[in-house]
Amino acid sequence: MRGLLCSPLLMLLLFLQPWATQLQFAGPRCRTGPLDLVFVIDSSRSVRPFEFETMRQFLVGLLRGLDVGPNATRVGVIQYSSQVQSVFPLGAFSRREDMERAIRALVPLAQGTMTGLAIQYAMNVAFSVAEGARPPEARVPRVAVIVTDGRPQDRVAEVAAQARARGIEIYAVGVQRADVGSLRAMASPPLDEHVFLVESFDLIQEFGLQFQGRLCVVDHCSFGNHSCQHECVSTFGGPQCYCREGHDLLPDGRSCQARDLCNGVDHGCEFQCVSEGLSYRCLCPEGQQLQADGKSCNRCREGHVDLVLLVDGSKSVRPQNFELVKRFVNQIVDFLDVSPEGTRVGLVQFSSRVRTEFPLGRYGTAAEVKQAVLAVEYMERGTMTGLALRHMVEHSFSEAQGARPRALNVPRVGLVFTDGRSQDDISVWAARAKEEGIVMYAVGVGKAVEEELRQIASEPAELHVSYSPDFGTMTHLLDNLRGSICPEEGIGAGTELQSPCECENLVEFQGRTLGALEKLTQNLAQLTARLENLENQLATQK
Repeated sequence: MRGLLCSPLLMLLLFLQPWATQLQFAGPRCRTGPLDLVFVIDSSRSVRPFEFETMRQFLVGLLRGLDVGPNATRVGVIQYSSQVQSVFPLGAFSRREDMERAIRALVPLAQGTMTGLAIQYAMNVAFSVAEGARPPEARVPRVAVIVTDGRPQDRVAEVAAQARARGIEIYAVGVQRADVGSLRAMASPPLDEHVFLVESFDLIQEFGLQFQGRLCVVDHCSFGNHSCQHECVSTFGGPQCYCREGHDLLPDGRSCQARDLCNGVDHGCEFQCVSEGLSYRCLCPEGQQLQADGKSCNRCREGHVDLVLLVDGSKSVRPQNFELVKRFVNQIVDFLDVSPEGTRVGLVQFSSRVRTEFPLGRYGTAAEVKQAVLAVEYMERGTMTGLALRHMVEHSFSEAQGARPRALNVPRVGLVFTDGRSQDDISVWAARAKEEGIVMYAVGVGKAVEEELRQIASEPAELHVSYSPDFGTMTHLLDNLRGSICPEEGIGAGTELQSPCECENLVEFQGRTLGALEKLTQNLAQLTARLENLENQLATQK
């Protein structure tokens, strides 16, 4: 038993004296501190009438030993069988006499034994502030005493664990036919202090004596070495450590750690949330800047592209490196404005064969694309890069697979990722891709062949070829790719989804052209006049 233990002689005297007798201990003064106490009483049909009457007397006797009051111990009682009934909530009565009257008027439900349902009710309702429980920040101990005589007809372990996690200390009292395993599943640790099994209802007062001794609160924080990092509060079970706002108590029960606010609030960060003391801030991927709202990251928003990624899945890549490749692909997706009207992304994996993992038109958000990338399974086998280029030209950029019509002038971009020499010819389909107007980028890693990368990529090669010596250092390529692929910074700057032949565009073009011609005519007239004047001056001098 935590705290001070009552001696057997004192326990015997207490048993012989009226319930209202206060316990006295040597040393520091003993008191019954603030407490929110809920009794959960089994009133199923297995509890016989005279046994229920004994339990009623037990509750009344126990009440007389409590320091009841709004600022001291608040008491609530619920009974259960196949359903749960609140006899009175924590905030209903502040006088012991009113509580006793309600308990004496209690009528048993006499049905099944749904103990798990009763624990859930206690957790969600009985210990709520609306029912009279003090708020968590008041740090008043919450204690539930469950008294039952049989095996539960529902599950208790999971809901009891939830209740304990919410700070409710559970005592499980079993009488006669009670199932010991269920009692242990419900009770708080240590079990030898929270599980009681008595042979009959006549002996239930033995638990009352022990439980009342536990309600004795010694000022442990003043008389003991509590070792709490922030704050110590004395409870009937011993010293309880608490942490300052924004901190959580560690498993050792004494130390505090700054709370990770990112996991406890709806931070709204587009990419990453970082906790900083009592606040948090949002971060963006490398190469992106945080926007004015403090949450979103700048993306390729001024223009749009249809982007197809060709990823080498040959056996030379190896499984662990293939996971790095997928992560790298998702970092590219992070700086794209993925949407049906914005940038569309497709992914093709190649080895000895070619497989479309998802076409351009399948996913409409970056989150969907990234999830699909992570689900891609490694193919292994050979490296048929030429076959992959052919597949991209003939299929990946077709309208059937989600590419937008050429009339809309949406740039088509292909990015080939490989780690070695191709086992087939790439020259024909690399050239064909560029003839089809596809802007090609080549990313090589490890043993990738520079000559092949240059063959695949568009001109100038310096802007369209990237290389990394190993998979672990690929991230430095992101800035280069962002500057090239991102439309406002590269190939598609200012691209708008409209036809160049629209009348409004022609009229605007004609207006600008005529204005420029008119200004040019005026300048020529001025120049001609000056030349004539110069000729006249020369003639006069002769």
